[in-house]
Amino acid sequence: MKWLNSREVKVIRKKIENQWGWCPPMDDYFFMARRDERVAIVSKEVERLDIQRVNTAGLYFVKIVSGEIKLTIEGSQIVGPKSKKNVVELNDEEVQQWIRGFDIPREGFTKGFLIIRNKNDYLGCTKHSGDKLHNLVPKERRIKSLQ
Repeated sequence: MKWLNSREVKVIRKKIENQWGWCPPMDDYFFMARRDERVAIVSKEVERLDIQRVNTAGLYFVKIVSGEIKLTIEGSQIVGPKSKKNVVELNDEEVQQWIRGFDIPREGFTKGFLIIRNKNDYLGCTKHSGDKLHNLVPKERRIKSLQ
């Protein structure tokens, strides 16, 4: 794991703001990156702890995929409520399919990563390819079908 410097954090924050029209203030957090391009946010209170070695810390917030920002489910819950663009509203039936791991046919959105919402719930991020919303929910977080 590596602590990101202020220039690297600024790039991530700018990409979030460009993609969703808003980025939360994060002056009270450090950003940590793993080798797999996952970025976590950690409270600056961690400086008070006497830690020798750390494997993981903080909240997994975003992943950098080919230079684009993909929000985690928790990241979408932080950014989503104040986002001004690139948020897709799913109806209740579509949500039932989404949380089971299915892609949702949908046209008319910008290609790239979008936030998925149902009413006031933010369910994660999707990759829109032009004709459908690709399900990016990890298998271990999906609801298993009873049928």
